[in-house]
Amino acid sequence: MKYYTIFETILGHSFVLTMQRCFSVVYMNLNFLVMKSYLFLMLLLAFGWQSFSYSQNKKMTKAEREAAWRAERLKKKAEERAHEQAEDSLSFVQAVSALQSGSWTLEASNITFNNGVTRFVTENTNYVAVNNGEAVIQTAFNNSNVYSPNGLGGITLQGDVSGVRISRDGDGNIHYSCTVMGSNISAIIYVTLTANSNNATARVDPNFSGNTITMTGFLYPYSPSAVIQGTTSYY
Repeated sequence: MKYYTIFETILGHSFVLTMQRCFSVVYMNLNFLVMKSYLFLMLLLAFGWQSFSYSQNKKMTKAEREAAWRAERLKKKAEERAHEQAEDSLSFVQAVSALQSGSWTLEASNITFNNGVTRFVTENTNYVAVNNGEAVIQTAFNNSNVYSPNGLGGITLQGDVSGVRISRDGDGNIHYSCTVMGSNISAIIYVTLTANSNNATARVDPNFSGNTITMTGFLYPYSPSAVIQGTTSYY
């Protein structure tokens, strides 16, 4: 304050104020220049890092790029395989539990007759199902122009289940068998459930004829809403 008064006395009040304003402007300009320099330096560093990364990638040879691509592809395939195996294992556990509880359905995607002929079929109308001590065996070949006993182009047989046997072989496959007796059927059903999956085959072996059929598909816990049942045949 003392020096300010001396300068004001010697130079005049207006001159001092003018000088203060000049110094303020110079100070603000200096700050602005410093900020611009800082921003420029940051942009320069960012550009330099990007150029360095690009040069590093560019240095990879064609063989190295192909090897990296193959490694990434193998990694993805291994992850997908592990996920599929986990799902298959869960499906297998559920299928085994369904067989043991006597409540299961094998939905067939194809049927093989005793003469070796195989026909591809619709899963929800071609199946073997067991629930509450009863079995249903149904075929449906979509022959809409031909009369069929069950109204679906095939036949539907129903009977009581007895003599259930379940075993596991050395490879982990599950073997199931039972006898089905009813007014329209007398047969033995042999089911093979493939280890670590719910892929299964069911061979229906009639006791009084050689009209054996083998149904191949997937085995699930029983659910009546998953299949369509036609008219049961009685003869």
